Amino acid sequence: MKYRTMGKLGIQTSAFGLGCMRFNGAASEDSVIDEEKAIRLIRQAIDGGVTYLDTAYVYLDKTSEIVLGKALRDGYRDRVNIATKMPAEFVHNREEMEALLESELKKLQTDHIDFYLMHGINREKWEYFKSIGAPEFFDDMKKAGKIRYKCFSFHGPYDEFEYILKDCDWDMVQIQYNFMDINNQAGTKGLELAGSLGIPVVIMEGMLGGRLAKAPDNVQALYDAFQVKRTPVEWAFRWLCNHPEVSVVLSGCNEAEQIAENLRIFDTVEAGIMTAEELQLIDDVRAAYISRTKIGCTGCRYCMPCPNGVDIPGVFSVWNNFSLYQIDPKTDWGMTTIRKNGSGADKCIACGACEAACPQHLSIIEGLQDAWKDIGSGAD
Repeated sequence: MKYRTMGKLGIQTSAFGLGCMRFNGAASEDSVIDEEKAIRLIRQAIDGGVTYLDTAYVYLDKTSEIVLGKALRDGYRDRVNIATKMPAEFVHNREEMEALLESELKKLQTDHIDFYLMHGINREKWEYFKSIGAPEFFDDMKKAGKIRYKCFSFHGPYDEFEYILKDCDWDMVQIQYNFMDINNQAGTKGLELAGSLGIPVVIMEGMLGGRLAKAPDNVQALYDAFQVKRTPVEWAFRWLCNHPEVSVVLSGCNEAEQIAENLRIFDTVEAGIMTAEELQLIDDVRAAYISRTKIGCTGCRYCMPCPNGVDIPGVFSVWNNFSLYQIDPKTDWGMTTIRKNGSGADKCIACGACEAACPQHLSIIEGLQDAWKDIGSGAD
């Protein structure tokens, strides 16, 4: 296992961090997790050198922290750093923040949390957290020894990331990043900004929700033609670890074979390890993925809300997933939400309000019509 120094914190961590959100469900209806299996997987990762474990209050119907706490008995807690998170929707004042933190400490069976994150924030959520005194609460909990580091995970555009990063004295930040997201959300600019400030960066969605693990035929052809043979998973992780600003890459595993493969991969990766030819390969792979992109929607949501209730970014995301990654619209979670909310493109009346607001100047009306021809059956 390769280890990295976490920026200004100066502590060492495994490059591979185990994400605790994707464990398999149990056969019993009483649990969403097969606890015995999850505990074996967690301990397999730790025994293999993993020192960073990521969970959250809401993961797996609020059971992920419980299982992790059980897995860290018998001395395993002393060998790792735990990261968990405070969701904005469950706290409205200091009393509720204190109660939530205490419940997490109890579930995790520990007296402190190493990395405590304000969960999935953008500027709006950050302003909310400030309004209820969360930054001060985190500082007080650091002084009390109940948390070690004040952190946040982020989902939003770069300008909001820069604002939040510079608006507080953060110890660590967690961002979505992979070779397809270099210009999305915080992106490469955000990664490099955090690095320039000495703030450690933990990566989530390094496999883009698993979409980069199985390459479409035009991408696989590029991998097959390259002189060095690696799996799509290894290429994706290798590219991430090539960045010196990256401290930890999270990976959710639900099989022992996946843990073993990740341990193998993360025993071979270092910052600056990729050759010019390998970096060019990833550029070519990215272009091959993009060639199958149906519409260049960035999900900025300037087109929203639609006056007739169409989830415009949601429809385009499902459409692109169908083309790029062969995700069946009938099983795409985005289409599930669209079905539930009745927000499909069939509700479009071509009023044009979206096109006037789109910073990408996309032909949204035409795109919605074409998208619904391809994916509309997934709403049945």
